[in-house]
Amino acid sequence: MKVILLKDIKGTGKKGQVIEASDGHARNYLFPRGLAKPATDSSVRELEHQKASADKRKEKEVDVSKALAQQLEAISLKFAVKIGEGGKLFGSITTKDVAEALEKQHGIKIDKKKLELVPIKSTGTTHAEAKLAHGVHANIKIEVVEG
Repeated sequence: MKVILLKDIKGTGKKGQVIEASDGHARNYLFPRGLAKPATDSSVRELEHQKASADKRKEKEVDVSKALAQQLEAISLKFAVKIGEGGKLFGSITTKDVAEALEKQHGIKIDKKKLELVPIKSTGTTHAEAKLAHGVHANIKIEVVEG
């Protein structure tokens, strides 16, 4: 009997996959627990439609991320901070500070979890990497000056 899995099942298959299951396994285990449904013509067409719409959504998300990446590549953030002895900063500049500066200085809202940066503890120029979507990355130039 062909069934469509509704959830990931270890050792059996992933969600949305059409598999061949024995009649007893399907009727007594998969169907009562809501793990699968019969693979009829209409349910297979519905599954294909859902996969196609998910692919379109991912494509649109990647396109938006690429446009945002181009914006971020052109941006240079400037931080004026207090400096102690030896050129060291009081505290450090973190991904949270970079995300807040992006929103304040350029109106671009980005989640701090998408930014990759070693906390900056000295003056100079460095880069932060933004991971926007699957395979889409952007480098943000950060300048730290005494202020």
